[in-house]
Amino acid sequence: MPELPEVETTRRGLSRAIPGRRLQRIVVRNPALRWPVRLPSDIAGERFGEVGRRGKYLLLPLDSGGLILHLGMSGHLAFVDAVRDAGKHDHIDLVLDDGRAVRFTDPRRFGSLHWQPFPLLGHPLLNRLGPEPLSADFDAAYLASEARGRRTAIKSLLMDARVVVGVGNIYANEALFLAGIRPRRAAGRVSKPRLALLVAAVKATLARAIDTGGTTLRDFTGTDGKPGYFRQELHVYGRGGEPCRQCRKLLTEVRHGGRATVYCAACQS
Repeated sequence: MPELPEVETTRRGLSRAIPGRRLQRIVVRNPALRWPVRLPSDIAGERFGEVGRRGKYLLLPLDSGGLILHLGMSGHLAFVDAVRDAGKHDHIDLVLDDGRAVRFTDPRRFGSLHWQPFPLLGHPLLNRLGPEPLSADFDAAYLASEARGRRTAIKSLLMDARVVVGVGNIYANEALFLAGIRPRRAAGRVSKPRLALLVAAVKATLARAIDTGGTTLRDFTGTDGKPGYFRQELHVYGRGGEPCRQCRKLLTEVRHGGRATVYCAACQS
C-alpha cells in the first residue's frame, strides 16, 4: 500500500498545481470507500490552499475547511481532463477551474475522503498520531523512551502510528536492515546506540525513497502517471530467499503480524 514516500510524492505533485485554483465541483461516482464519502454541498467555488500531509493522509485545505484523503491500499491521484471518461475504479474527481480534474482511482476501495472544518489536524483520524519520522521530534531519545520495557517487536513498534507515523512495512524492513537489527527483537532489548542507528536509517530510507518517487510494486503512480523507482534499491523487502546484497547469504522471510518480514540472519542481530 502507499506509504509515506508515496504520499509525499503525491503531495508534491499536487502542490505544483492546485494551490490558488478553485474547486469547481466534486464528482463522487462511488461513495462506498473505506468509509462513506460525505461532503458539504456548498464548498464549490472555494479556493485551494497549500497542500499538506500528516503521516499517510493528504490535507487539501479550502476556504472553510479541508479535504483529508487517504490513498488506501491501491489508490493514486492523477491530473486528467475533466471531460475524460471515467474507468471502473475512478471513484472521485475534484474538478478544478482550469478544466482539469484530480482523479482518485482505487481498485480495492480502501481509500477514504473526509471533510473537516479547521483545524484539519483536529480530525479523529489525525489527532492521536505520533511524530513525523523526518522531523526533529523523532530522535534516539524519543524512540528509546517509547521502546523502554516493551516486549513488542521493534518492527511492530516502528509501524505503530501512535509512536511514529508513516513507517509502513516496506520501509520498516529496509530501515531495520540498514541498522543491523532483527525485526522480531523485543523493542525494550535494543540499546539506545542501536536505536540511534535505527532512527538514522529510517530517516535516510524515507528520504531516499521520496527522492526516487516512492516504491511501485503494483498500482502506485505519482500525479504525473510515473511509477516510483525505489523498488530498484530495496535491500530486503520482496527479496526473501535471494542473496543478501551485503554478505550474499540467503535472506529469511517470515510472516509477522500478518505481514511479510524479510531480514538477513547474518547481518541483523
